[in-house]
Amino acid sequence: MSNRRTGLILDFGGVLTTPLLPAVLAFEQREGLPQGACLRALYKDEEGVRITSDLERGVVSQTEWNEFAGKMLGVPTDNLMGRIFGALRPEPLMINAAATERRAGIKVGILSNSVGLAPWDLYDGYELERLYDVVVISEQHLLRKPDPELFEITLKLMDLSADECVFVDDTEAYVQAAEQLGLAGVHNQDPRQTVVTLSELLGVDLTAS
Repeated sequence: MSNRRTGLILDFGGVLTTPLLPAVLAFEQREGLPQGACLRALYKDEEGVRITSDLERGVVSQTEWNEFAGKMLGVPTDNLMGRIFGALRPEPLMINAAATERRAGIKVGILSNSVGLAPWDLYDGYELERLYDVVVISEQHLLRKPDPELFEITLKLMDLSADECVFVDDTEAYVQAAEQLGLAGVHNQDPRQTVVTLSELLGVDLTAS
């Protein structure tokens, strides 16, 4: 078992992009919804939680999710997922840090819970297959974080053990799940602090990235 960390696994939404919550709040404002409507309908309502989990595992399509969520929120269903997250933008600090790690010989992978790939593709324009060594999108494996098997699949594709990898996510529960498997976990709340922490864990100065 090596003590040297030579792998970095990154969540996508909220790590390589700007934070999710401001995008959702902006959507609610545009649609005239009360603040927190999406959270209540889709992440606190039992049926909303179920269908969102099914979407992440590829059991239901994004179109089916749009129809369900539109009815729950009382808004048009057309491209609803794309409208909800339309304000997301790339997070240059994290994207540049990942590129610096790769140049330094660190393997960098993506492990993302899917929001469906059509009709709206969250990953469009990010060139994941070209810029990262491994890309794991949950629906393609019929699993979702925090399922341990999905982490194991990612580690196998990285050809690294858990104790050789660092995992970064904006959802604390997923970071904790990774840590239980032996990965070093980083809860991304501020990209600047995350870059500092990764510099220390991986031994590559990212502060000038």
